Amino acid sequence: MYARVSTPEQEREGFSIPSQLKLLRDYAATNGIRIEGEYIDVETAKRTGRTNFDEMIRFLKRSGPVKTLLVEKTDRLYRNIRDWVTIDGLGVEIHLVKENTILSDGSRSSEKFMHGIKVLMAKNYIDNLSEETRKGMLEKAQQGIWPSFAPIGYLNVMGTNGKKIITVDPDLGPLVSRAFEWFSTGSYSLKELAAKVRKEGLVYRKSGKPIGVSTLHAILRNRIYTGAFEWLGKLYNGNHDALVTNDVWDNVQEVLDGRSASNV
Repeated sequence: MYARVSTPEQEREGFSIPSQLKLLRDYAATNGIRIEGEYIDVETAKRTGRTNFDEMIRFLKRSGPVKTLLVEKTDRLYRNIRDWVTIDGLGVEIHLVKENTILSDGSRSSEKFMHGIKVLMAKNYIDNLSEETRKGMLEKAQQGIWPSFAPIGYLNVMGTNGKKIITVDPDLGPLVSRAFEWFSTGSYSLKELAAKVRKEGLVYRKSGKPIGVSTLHAILRNRIYTGAFEWLGKLYNGNHDALVTNDVWDNVQEVLDGRSASNV
């Protein structure tokens, strides 16, 4: 059996994982179906992959006797045509519980046709949602609001206008500023600076693990720390506080470019 939610709105509208699982478990008990595995995907703004969907596919491919797949409805199972083709190629019997539909290789052509229409409708919904999300993010960028996750040195917070903004991280922000200052002197290699900032406590906020050299390089190249940012190839003046001056940032770019040219 498989359950999925993709937005907070779906959680609020009754498509929550617990409600889906209860529906499917009750259905299985009523129809004498033994559940061999439960696969759940929760997609958020931070995590959009379907790890457990892929794992379910692998399980079905290697588990010959398991030929029944329970799911709430069409748009919980498929996000695109490729998903449909993959599931269809497994030869499983699909029970779409809320739609009161069972599909198999032996289903009538009219039933398969209607199912195909629902798959296309599900894909259209996802495409439209993605388009609206991109438009919303672009609109925020045009307003000077960084539209994604806060980079190291900043935090995502809710602004007074009800929109998420970024603000300086009181713990890590000053360390990022010092990292720019130190590197701008030309006295440190990236590896040496990475060791220094790790010792000072510059870490990934979520995991608490020290940052690596590649992450430090990305920080030093990121214009967002000057108060401006690039989005979809265009430069915007941000509303957030800068952690470095333009002069320091320019000096850092010159040092980085010089090291790249000399492979130091």
